[in-house]
Amino acid sequence: MIIFITGATAGFGAAMVKRFINNGHKVIATGRRMDRLEKLKADYGANLFPLQLDIQDRGNVATAIDNLPDEWKNIDVLINNAGLALGINPAQSASIEDWDTMVQTNINGLLYCTQKILPSMVKKNSGQIINLGSVAGEFPYAGGNVYGATKAFVHQFSMNLRVDLLGTKIRVTNVEPGMCQTEFSEVRFLGDKKKADAVYKGIHALSADDIAETIEWIVSRPAHVNVNNISVMPVQQAFGGFAVHRD
Repeated sequence: MIIFITGATAGFGAAMVKRFINNGHKVIATGRRMDRLEKLKADYGANLFPLQLDIQDRGNVATAIDNLPDEWKNIDVLINNAGLALGINPAQSASIEDWDTMVQTNINGLLYCTQKILPSMVKKNSGQIINLGSVAGEFPYAGGNVYGATKAFVHQFSMNLRVDLLGTKIRVTNVEPGMCQTEFSEVRFLGDKKKADAVYKGIHALSADDIAETIEWIVSRPAHVNVNNISVMPVQQAFGGFAVHRD
């Protein structure tokens, strides 16, 4: 099985690379940081194909996938993992540049990869797409404005893919992690590790491997079974009630 993973150089992506290759699969690992891709190649050898890719660039996505070696073109599973959050300011003071980056990565990048790989899956009537959403796509929180909106898009797009693909054997799943301690918060706070660590203080958060294991399980389901949506949270995280401001 050939598995195409975006954002493979850290966090969920790197954990998925390890799990899938250790279980005998081949992985196309994509990311912008070539030094990290080269390290993955050194670690995993012939079963890993490193593909430098900026998913925000539609032309780059198309060219990179078109130029895959023949033995790597028959992609069985697309995992749209790459994504990010930037800032926690309220909408009235948030950075429009941060909004653009989140939309371009979390929405457009996912669309570019899906649109490029999906037709070959339809042609062979086989394949699986797994999109990384977030509980933020269902439940709002302060400062999660555009990030949450992009993940709500991922949820709805995944559901609509299922409708479009009805009558084929292609499976689609939206995976929605809750609090997970990876470099996610460091990216959100522009490398401020102290702020990032404070997010998880006193919490046994999910790990990247928890999510990788969940995705591995989804891929391993029998061919007639589709997991539409799965939400995963640490025990110490739950849902809040409605917020009320009183005069």
